[in-house]
Amino acid sequence: MQSKFANIYFYPTANVSENSEIGVGSKIWQNVQVREGAIIGKNCNISKDVYIDFNVSIGNNCKIQNGVSIFHGVTIEDDVFVGPNAVFTNDKVPRSFNLEWSVVPTLVKHGSSIGANATIVCGITIGEYAMVGAGSVVTKDVKPYTLVLGNPAKFYSYIDKMGNKIEYDPLDK
Repeated sequence: MQSKFANIYFYPTANVSENSEIGVGSKIWQNVQVREGAIIGKNCNISKDVYIDFNVSIGNNCKIQNGVSIFHGVTIEDDVFVGPNAVFTNDKVPRSFNLEWSVVPTLVKHGSSIGANATIVCGITIGEYAMVGAGSVVTKDVKPYTLVLGNPAKFYSYIDKMGNKIEYDPLDK
């Protein structure tokens, strides 16, 4: 890649748009596609077979595992972990013949973790340091410092910044 992407590691099969922005220290692995207008922060690890659609924003120090699909309309803040094969949708009523559909934005807040094979339905916010359990289908907002599980994902417990179960809401001070 050219000098615009200095101090960034690219695996030879990565397909990265020249019109994207990638922060210093990031690593882009096998078969990753980064579309035009995408922004990836510093020190991110984008694992193999990840798709990052146009105008997606990913913060600093994020870890996006193998096979994740992040579609237009998604914003991921700093220090977020996304487990293998998670999917972020961007259309509430997908139809191949609907030419008038519009993107429904999704926000993943600082320090959150999304488990493997989770589906994040568009139009929601996942709060700071929240965790989405593996295989969960998230259809509504996830409050900060909570663990949600299941299909549809439901509150399971409060957690601390490290993901440990706690007995109280850390935001009630």
